[in-house]
Amino acid sequence: MSRSGTIATRRKGRPLAGPLRLANVVLMTAWLGVVPACADEALVTAQGANALAIVDLEAGSVVGQVAIDGAPAGIALSPDRRRAYVTRPEAPGIAVVDLAARTVTATLALPGGPLGIAVNPKSGAVYVADWYGSRIFVVSPDGATLETEIQVGASPSGIAVTPDGATILVANREGDSVSIVDAAKAMEVAKIPVGRHPFGITLDAAGARAYTANVTSNDVSVIDVAARSELGRVTTGERPYVIALAGPRGFVTDQYSGTVTVFNLQSLTNVAAIEVGDHPEGIAATRDGQSLVVANWGSNTLSLIDAQTLKVTREIPVPDGPRAFGDFLR
Repeated sequence: MSRSGTIATRRKGRPLAGPLRLANVVLMTAWLGVVPACADEALVTAQGANALAIVDLEAGSVVGQVAIDGAPAGIALSPDRRRAYVTRPEAPGIAVVDLAARTVTATLALPGGPLGIAVNPKSGAVYVADWYGSRIFVVSPDGATLETEIQVGASPSGIAVTPDGATILVANREGDSVSIVDAAKAMEVAKIPVGRHPFGITLDAAGARAYTANVTSNDVSVIDVAARSELGRVTTGERPYVIALAGPRGFVTDQYSGTVTVFNLQSLTNVAAIEVGDHPEGIAATRDGQSLVVANWGSNTLSLIDAQTLKVTREIPVPDGPRAFGDFLR
């Protein structure tokens, strides 16, 4: 199975590493410029280290770790931002982390291959994609109970939920589609064809447009959520993975290119390609919209990008195998 846009937990040329201790993580930060001050905290699933790394972005350092076995990959946060839900593909299952106490408070075994994960912003329900099936699991907000499952397309990966909590969107990698799910009815109501092998999916703040990173067609599909149709596509680098939005621009991690593609959200035209670390995966915008945070799986770093100048301003070392697939900033 291809490493790009999959549940893969091995690195090229070497096996999955065991847990790393914080003392073994190099905490010195390479300054490449001035980074805007912000209080954002990155919660990085470090798959090779079997840990959730807590990174102070202003200080530029790892300030804590929570041990999580099962090769943690996907992450989502509760509506109050006090809990993190982490998928564990090799357990398989999920873990619930109390972020104040920095401890795992619950685990739940799930069948198949749990990878993508999202939380309903209204109900707090947790949605987990089964990579090996055509379904998503609905888990109680405390992470203790599997409530039901919803049939979607083949190999669901990224999940997004509209701000009103009414609609769930699921990127079906092997189905080349996005499922539209009615959250209240727990039922798929539509499928939208997109590019080849969509993996990450991101919604704008209004929940009006969705964006999928199409891994093998090297583009982004732009979806009108209300019309349930694709509006257009944007060309990216090789093997796009996840998308973040900041101001008038979209930012896409390109795994094989080692870049972040930048595009205009209105004209759907390319703006730039920014070089980052090896195999960039997760990406998210800080609360103030001034910076993008990129998890580089191959080089064990976070790259911080200035959203205005489109320059990398900082590189932060993190534990082995950072994926940060999902909602990882708070």
